[in-house]
Formats: sequence, structure tokens, C-alpha cells
Amino acid sequence: MNYFKFKREHVVCIVLPIISLAFFSTNFTFAQSHLGVIKGIVIDAETNKPIPYVSMEFQDHSHGFVSKNDGSFEVSNVQAGKHVIEVKHLGYKENQIEVNINSNIDKQIAVYLIPRSIEISQVIVTDKNLTSKFDELYEDANVLEGRELQKDLALTLASTLKNETGLAIRSMGPAPARPVIRGLGSDRVLMSEDGIKTTDLSATSPDHAVTIDPFTLERIEVLRGPRVLLKTSTTIGGVVNVIRNEIPVEIDQHVHGTIGGFGESVNNGFLGSSTIIIPFNPFSIRAEISKRSSGNLTTPIGELNNSSSDNLNYSIGGSYVFSFGYLGASYRKFDLQYGVPGGFIGAHPNGIDIEMFRRQINVKSKISINSKYFNNINANYSRVLYRHKEFEASDLIGSEFKIINDLGHIQLTNKKLWLFNKGTVGASFEARDFDIGGFVFTPPSKSLNISTFIYESLKLNDINFELGARLNIDEISPIKENLSAKIGPITKRKFTTYSVSLSTLYSLTERVHIGANLSKSSRVPTIEELFSEGPHLAAYSYEVGDPNLRAESGIGAEVFLYHKFDGFMTNVNIFRNDLNNYIIPRNTGKINYATFLPIYTSSNVSALLYGIETQVEWEISNKFDISSSFSYTEGELTDSKSPLPQIPPLKGNIEIKYTNDNYSIGLSNEFAFSQNKVDEFEEPTDGYSIFNIFSRYSFQNAKLIHNIFLGIDNIFDQEYRNHLSRVKSILPEAGINVRFSYKMYFEF
Repeated sequence: MNYFKFKREHVVCIVLPIISLAFFSTNFTFAQSHLGVIKGIVIDAETNKPIPYVSMEFQDHSHGFVSKNDGSFEVSNVQAGKHVIEVKHLGYKENQIEVNINSNIDKQIAVYLIPRSIEISQVIVTDKNLTSKFDELYEDANVLEGRELQKDLALTLASTLKNETGLAIRSMGPAPARPVIRGLGSDRVLMSEDGIKTTDLSATSPDHAVTIDPFTLERIEVLRGPRVLLKTSTTIGGVVNVIRNEIPVEIDQHVHGTIGGFGESVNNGFLGSSTIIIPFNPFSIRAEISKRSSGNLTTPIGELNNSSSDNLNYSIGGSYVFSFGYLGASYRKFDLQYGVPGGFIGAHPNGIDIEMFRRQINVKSKISINSKYFNNINANYSRVLYRHKEFEASDLIGSEFKIINDLGHIQLTNKKLWLFNKGTVGASFEARDFDIGGFVFTPPSKSLNISTFIYESLKLNDINFELGARLNIDEISPIKENLSAKIGPITKRKFTTYSVSLSTLYSLTERVHIGANLSKSSRVPTIEELFSEGPHLAAYSYEVGDPNLRAESGIGAEVFLYHKFDGFMTNVNIFRNDLNNYIIPRNTGKINYATFLPIYTSSNVSALLYGIETQVEWEISNKFDISSSFSYTEGELTDSKSPLPQIPPLKGNIEIKYTNDNYSIGLSNEFAFSQNKVDEFEEPTDGYSIFNIFSRYSFQNAKLIHNIFLGIDNIFDQEYRNHLSRVKSILPEAGINVRFSYKMYFEF
């Protein structure tokens, strides 16, 4: 059951009717021919999970009933004829459903409710158990789940997130795609699963893929502000955290899970997946498997050769749940083979093939304290083996990487403590053994990070505060030192850095809120940025590091306006990040003639990034709604005022959607302006505007919930190029693409 709190003196959001239901009937004979039975289940329209304790009442004779703990209900002795039932729950929009009862017939229905927040006397009420205005703002602006997640679903995590506000995609073909936030990429954007940092090499090079399959996710959240200091020291970037609850944290009443599939025409791609959660008190087991495959990408002017991929991904997790917490563990295997296209400057004519795998063991625990000041202790330990091989056309290994990573954290969450309403204090570590082979001349190295952090929130009258701080000690040690290397002495480096962040949110009225964030960010250089000295064949670059790089630091400032009332929400962010010792690999314009690869060097520079983001959601009526988002980032080198490389242009998305009962249909427009503010050896790109259509249908029979999605992207087969794509010089992005997905939720 969800718990709700109230905020403000008056109710300012009263939920209104909308959303779907499905009708199924089976023959059943009753003693009285004029009476019937209504059976059904009430379902969260976003998460597809049952909603317990929902109040329902017949409009014609005021007879009421309530859904059970599993969301199901049954009403007998219902007179034949047409009935209107009012469905109400504090955390959801009200709904009215119309049911026709025939003699001697059971009526089986599914009732979908849309979650909405309600504010009454200073406490927020939602189905998400939010406790502050910051929580509501993050939920509205930075979370993708339920049907919206299924609508945006693609074969990679980055493609799934491409239309989220402030995000862009860095790519080198379809498979090695990674999110960029406000012009910032690499490890300034931390990827995590269930709060655990994802171990791969996607942050180090554009040819390396993210090892996360999006299809089995329950939720994706993009974290910014003080909360990121629980995970990383880089406050000016962000955290993309995916949630799948691989280790169960509670015992459900029934066996349940999902079965699904996905396909798209532009690359003949397909995916199949299944998850199951099996409770047997006091234990709970979760298992998952998915398999996907795609061919070469089709563009409006030709096929992008060597852009296919194949992936197998499975996991099993279990936990022992006791009265004051849980102890659980999981094992995940992720295998991926994909191609990196060739044909542009420095590239192999036929491209490069990459094979990678990740094996990961996680152990997590939560112990509830329930003292006067503290809630619980959370602890996690993970051990990861990651292998990565890059093959040339002759099947010779060009590069090989191996990582053994041990990482973990311990956190103590507090209740109201002194001035603070709630918060977390903790410590973490990460010990990485990085081995390198093939024609890569970065020395094998070990790194160690030890951090301590704190995050707290408080409320003073109409002002909400969030603050966070993190202290990091990093040590990077090459296995073999080289004091006479051409790039400089390759020897042990040690960094001590700190980051702090403070956010405020002031309620101008009950519906209008203005806020600000000020942060000091830090980031240490990676092994590759420090010690690289040689070709990276799959990235088509000759990479030169700098062993004397200083730690990156910067000051970030942001102001935002948040406005939400019945049927309308706006969110506007204006940001500015001043960075000292910004670490950037830049194309020098020179060629290494031994390999015929362009030379990229890493260096410290002073940089400035600033921009604006807007998000609007408007319910025009009970059936129509429109949403839009815009993102613009400007980046420049402070000293020369010349543009930073790889900064996305102004981009946005506008969507209009019609929803009726158990289906919806919509039209969206993705667009970007031209990007002519480029680095010296970077190509400009033209603007574009493409249109997509989509439809969704949901229905329920017995204890099965079916969600079907059909969409057509780039319906006019428009030729366009992504500015952050390394292959944009040879071919554009995908042409017309038919996407289909099906997901069935079962319970027994």
C-alpha cells in the first residue's frame, strides 16, 4: 500500500476522470437470471501495478466497495443493465466507468488510474510517497517510467532517452551510444543500475557501448543537483540511474512478472525478454533474461555498413526479507557483439568489430533502525569482471581491455535531525584493476577511490533546501612506471578533491515556485587521459594523454521556475558552468603517419558552458494533452572565446496525444537547429525537423495485463544528422522506422 502525506491549506489539485478500461465477459449461470457479477482489477496506468484500497461507488444507488490488497474486486447481485461506477483514490485521477450487465453473465474489467499529486496543508500527496517540493519537481521533470518508457523504448538506453529535456546522444553507430547532459559527456554523466555504478568503458571513448539493456527496466531517473553527490563528485553533469530491482527488497503476495518483445524495421532489429518474481516467505527470487539482435542501419541515402549488434543479457537475484530489513544478492551476465562503421577519415574501410562482456555479483542489505533520529543502514558490495576486444577486418585483435572492479558503499539515513528533515551520510570505495593489451600503449594501471559524503534536506517556512558535500581521495598507479616517456613521466598520481552543492526552492504561491542551485564540482582525470600514448583503432584516433593533468574543478549556477496546477505544468532552467582545468581530448589537426590516424591530445583548459531548458505539459481536455521540451547549450574556451567541440545544437520535441478509454494515439516532432559553432577541426551540421506517430492499446483478461505499442519514426524518411555522431560525415541518421513493442504483465 502507498502512504500519502498532505501539504498546503487548501486542495489545489483535484484529480479528474481519464484513462482506460477493457471489457471481457465469460458465461456463468446464477440462480437469479436478472442479476450479474462484476469482477476486475484496478491498475496504475504508469507502472501497470495493482492499486489496493481504491474506493468505488455505483452512481445510481450509492452502493460502495473497495479493491483488495492485490487491487482486485468483486461485486455480486448486480442488476442487469447499464451502471456508472465512480473510482476514487487520493493519489490518482478520479475515473468514471460504464458497465453493461447482461443476465447470467460475469463482467470482467480492468480500471486504469493516472497518478496525480494533491497538495493539502503543507504536505504533498502522491502515489510516489513524495515529501518535498524538490521530490515533486524531480518526479515531473526527470523520470521516465510506465507507458512513457514503453513509448520511448529503443534498442539502446541512449536512444530511449534521446527526447528527455537536456539530453543528447553521443554515438559512433547505433550500438555505442551514450547520453550527454548539457553538453557534458564521458564520466561527467554517471551510469548506474539500482544505485550501483555501471562498470564498462563507455565513458572513455565514443566507440564503447553502455552495458545496460533498457527493455526490462521499471524506471529511469536523471539526477541532478545535491543528490548526485551520493554517487559522484561531478555536480555539473548528472546521474542516469536505471531501476529494475534486481535484488528484491520486499516479499510480494503472488508470483508475477513480464513477457515482452520489441521490433523495429530500420535495422531488422528484434528483442525478446522475460522477468519473474517468485515469493516464498521469507525469501523472494527474481530472474530475468533478454536477447536482442539488429542488422545494419538503413538511412534515407543508404545502409550504414558494419552497424549490426547482438546481445544476451540475464540475471538472477534473491533476498531474505526479515522484519527489520533484508539481505540479498544477484548475479548478472551481459554479452554484446557489435560493429563500428568505417569509411570516414582515419577509419578502417570495413570498420571494427567489438566483443564485450560483463559479469557482476552484487550483495545488498538494509537494516531498519527506527530510532529517534535514524531510519536505516544500507550497504552494498559489487565485484565486476569486464572484458572488451576490438577486431580488425583480418580478425586480428587491435585492442583488448580487462577490468576487475570492486566497489561498495555504506549509508545511514536520518529522520529529522537538528535543522534537517531527512538525509543520508555515508562512505564508498572503488578499487579498479585495468589491464590493456593489443596495439594500445596505455600502461596497465590500478586506481583506488575512497569517498565520504552527506546529503540533507530541510524546510524553513516556504523555502525548501537541499545540500550535499563529497570528499574524494583518488590514487592512480601504473603497473610499471616510465619516467622517460615522450608524453612526460608516467608515475603514480594522487588527488584529493571535494564537491559541494546547495539548492533552494521558494514557494511564491501555492502553485508557483522559484529555485536556484550553486555548486562546486570536481573530477579527476582518467587513466586514458593521463597515460595514453598510441592508436585506438576502433575510435579511429591516435590518443595522447598528459601525465601532469590537474583535477578538473568548476563552479555551477542554476535558476529555475516551476509552476504546476490542474492540467498544466511548466519548468524553466537557466544554467551556467565555469570550469577550471576542464579536461578535453581535442583533435589537433595532425596525422600520425605510422597509423594514418588523427591525433587527439588531452589537456586542461578553461571553459564556460551555459544554456536554458524548458518543459511544458498541458492537458487541453480530458482526452487531449500537449507537451514540449527545449534544450540549448553554448560552450566556449574561456581564453580564446572559440567554441568547445561536441556541443549539441538547440533541440526540442513537441508532442500532442489523444487518449480514450484503453488506447491513445499521438504525433510528435523532433527538431534541432544547425550547429555552426564548432571547434577548428570539427564539422558543422544542418538543422532538421522529423515527425513521428505512435499508438498504444492496453487491455486485461484474467490476471494478465497487455500493453501494445506501435510507432513510426521519421515518417517522411527525412535525411538528418546528429551533431554528436562521429559517423555523420558518411551517412545520416536512421530513415523511416516502424517500431512495435508488446509487454504482458502476469500474476498468479
